[in-house]
Amino acid sequence: MSKERAGKIALYAICDVLFIEFSLLIAMSIWYGGGIPGSNTTRIPEAAWRWWLNYMAYAAPVISLIVFAAFKMYNNLWKYASIDEILKIFLATTIIFVALYLYDTFVLRPKNIIELSRRFLFIAWMLDTLLFSFSRFGYRAARRFLLVLSHILSSKAGAKRVMIIGAGFSGSGVVNEILSSKIRDRIPVVVLDRDMGKNNTHIRGVRVLNAVGRIVEMTEKLKIDEIVIALPNASNEEIRSIMKQCTQTDCDLKIIPPVSEVSGGGSRPRLRDVNITDLLYRDEIKMDTRNISDYISGRVVMITGGGGSIGSELCRQIACFNPRRIVIYDIYENTAYELATEMESKFPDKQLLYVRIGSVLDLDRLSDTFAEFRPNVVFHAAAHKHVHYMQDSPAEAVKNNVFGTLNTARCADKYGVERFVLLSTDKAVNPPNIYGATKRISEMIVQRMSENGPTKFMTVRFGNVLGSNGSIIPKFKWQIANGGPVTITHPDAQRFFMTIPEACQLVLQAAGLGKTGRIFVLDMGSPVNIEELARDLIRLSGLRPDKDVKIVYTGLRPGEKLKEELMFEEERESYQVTCHKKIFVTKPPVIPAKQFDEQLKRLHNACRQSPQKINEALKLIEPRYSGTEDEKHIAAAP
Repeated sequence: MSKERAGKIALYAICDVLFIEFSLLIAMSIWYGGGIPGSNTTRIPEAAWRWWLNYMAYAAPVISLIVFAAFKMYNNLWKYASIDEILKIFLATTIIFVALYLYDTFVLRPKNIIELSRRFLFIAWMLDTLLFSFSRFGYRAARRFLLVLSHILSSKAGAKRVMIIGAGFSGSGVVNEILSSKIRDRIPVVVLDRDMGKNNTHIRGVRVLNAVGRIVEMTEKLKIDEIVIALPNASNEEIRSIMKQCTQTDCDLKIIPPVSEVSGGGSRPRLRDVNITDLLYRDEIKMDTRNISDYISGRVVMITGGGGSIGSELCRQIACFNPRRIVIYDIYENTAYELATEMESKFPDKQLLYVRIGSVLDLDRLSDTFAEFRPNVVFHAAAHKHVHYMQDSPAEAVKNNVFGTLNTARCADKYGVERFVLLSTDKAVNPPNIYGATKRISEMIVQRMSENGPTKFMTVRFGNVLGSNGSIIPKFKWQIANGGPVTITHPDAQRFFMTIPEACQLVLQAAGLGKTGRIFVLDMGSPVNIEELARDLIRLSGLRPDKDVKIVYTGLRPGEKLKEELMFEEERESYQVTCHKKIFVTKPPVIPAKQFDEQLKRLHNACRQSPQKINEALKLIEPRYSGTEDEKHIAAAP
């Protein structure tokens, strides 16, 4: 124990002794009509004076110090004390005076000194409780008063004016935090809440109004600089409604996230800036962990393209289900190295992650890796994915996405893999571009392989993933950081979006549901307008669209759709909701096996010829592929 700490404990103990002695003396004085004990004006009987001086003056301090020590009153950090400590003070002082009463009844009264009323000790108990509480909380009360006063005095000195949305526990916590801060750079102006019963009430002097539907109006009227959303338990519809209003203002936005966002659920969620994923606020995914654990626990899981955005997050989530090994197969060693370093720090006591560098086009290398680890489960995430680059390099798209999938699926079949899961995309539906066509054919390959043996071959199809490498959000952020302009293909362009963790959770869930040969489609929610997304991102960066950062329309690039789809028309007729409400399953139409195999050979040969031959071969396999020469580009809005 430090000298400073020991000194504080000694000071508290001395004060507590003085307080209880003082309480008894004042109670005696009050009880007997006033006057200081021992003075000429006192009316206290001599017997009462001897009762205190000869007995109680020694017993009371001893009992109080023992009780306070038992309640650990000298170990508390009173700076952070709460209502629990007040209750402990009440209970401790009550026990002390009950003990003093028993001491008086069974020890002192038999000596025939004096018989005092119980109400006398009750007065002393109230005084001691008040003095003890003030010694611990008086400084905090005085400090808080001075802080509130300083906030009021400095409210016109450039401090940010803050609106808090939510008058519950979290909202009052935000008000307390601002008012208790030594840095007087923010001042709470108003709290908005949907509860009509709280209208025109106050939280520490800050007015509460029932005006959540008038956020834009209130920010202008009250000259608000910052909005704090303090609704960690609100429904996703309510959050979306509030977010939509908030992004129409020029205010900085902060949020207390849902409790489920806190790792382990064990600590209080902290205030943070609103990010783009908050604008796509969706209900928490409830995972059937037993279903996932059944096929992962104790098994070897292999992820092709495991160093990428989706592959690495799959790795992190799979590690939570106690696999025997996780094998990352990737051609790009830098991201694989970063992931391996991260996993080593998380699991220092065991070798969990194994990295093998190689291409899915190198069948020998791929086969050696399968033979070395004998994986039970394979997630195939390796693919070229940039639409416009694949338009310019169709042969590379076909080789990697189609024949890389074919190589991996054949190895899975050869080495007895239990489950093979292809990660596909909404761009495979009615594909107008090379990338979408190659992913559609990859789906067909998985369906074709499902007819061969015991391995469960399945596909999981979903839309765009926020924050993945090369996605639209990093691009927009880079453009905003460099002063703009932000480029958008078309004002009516829409895409489905999902966060990386959300997508991976549903992929793992779908893989546990699978019957072989099925396509699982993830519920992506409502499509998002790209222009609205860009404008929201500019506002979240503290800037104003069209003023601080311009938005420029470029027109749809070759192979791009205005709106994406998640299912073919015939799939809609057969799709079913699984036991997980966010996952749908559909049985694709039967593929003529011999014809499909011949078409794959033709496509393979076309990769050594011209882009036109590749287009022709792709159309033969997937007639709904429009082909680059048939694209009708939609011009940019003026």
